[in-house]
Amino acid sequence: MHSHSIETWQHAHDFLGEQHDHRERRTRLVVILAAAMMVAEIIGGAIFGSMALTADGWHMSTHVAALAISMFAYRYAKRHAQDPRFSFGTGKLGELAGFASAIVLAMVALFIGYESAARLLRPAPIAFDEAIFVACIGLAVNLASAWLLYDDDHHHSHADHDHDHRHDSNFRSAYIHVLADAVTSVLAIMALLGGRLFGLNWLDAAIGIVGALVIAQWALGLMRTAGAVLLDTVPSRRLADAVRAQLEIDGDRVADLHLWRLGPGHIGLTAAIVADQPQPPAAYKQRLADFDVLSHVTVEVHACPGHAPHAGA
Repeated sequence: MHSHSIETWQHAHDFLGEQHDHRERRTRLVVILAAAMMVAEIIGGAIFGSMALTADGWHMSTHVAALAISMFAYRYAKRHAQDPRFSFGTGKLGELAGFASAIVLAMVALFIGYESAARLLRPAPIAFDEAIFVACIGLAVNLASAWLLYDDDHHHSHADHDHDHRHDSNFRSAYIHVLADAVTSVLAIMALLGGRLFGLNWLDAAIGIVGALVIAQWALGLMRTAGAVLLDTVPSRRLADAVRAQLEIDGDRVADLHLWRLGPGHIGLTAAIVADQPQPPAAYKQRLADFDVLSHVTVEVHACPGHAPHAGA
């Protein structure tokens, strides 16, 4: 076979999302913003002797680390998209990064919960004015970061199956990290104002526990979503049923069907067809032409036992 014929039959395994480059740029900006805030808080805390400022700076460092994971995942996935070592490309690297970030997020929730419970049992004096100032700065930075990472994909209903196929756990994990920080900042401001104005010092620790539970719930949800993709679960039963219906026409039967997610907006499919009058695989692939999320389709065809195969099959 001539070399140009080989190139014609070969196909790429680039299963990165349509907004891969855009999301990488936005994540990089947020990493820079969060890292600058982290350094300013740690240095400021050391200069002014503020434990509140220093503690918030080190707390911010965990989110910078998680966001950096997301940023490098985008870069690595693009750089190695055509690397033959990856059988189906690097489209799922974002899910791996999202799962890792979810673990970091869960650890942050545990830390906040533990510290809040300890404060609830052993109340400590609070420098309200300084703490409120720090929380307001943190809120401003996190709102700016959330705006940079805002994506309509975060807000579609899960009934929107096309969205389910196109979601990006890596980008979602970065968004959840800054959203978690924003929520904790809002809760902290409310609690500190309650303590400063009404003497409810216990409110700071109590709301800290509530915030930890909210963050933990987000982390578990992200783990489930990313973990399902990493374990190659069927992306959608509705899609699987629709595919089966398109293949089982004129007495043809699907003996084996596998669907899995290759990357945002890309679904892989392998199917084994048993038919009385087998057609070429291309005929069955044509039946699936309207499913634009199917990016890697492999079909094998078998003649039903006791029937002569179709000419040319």
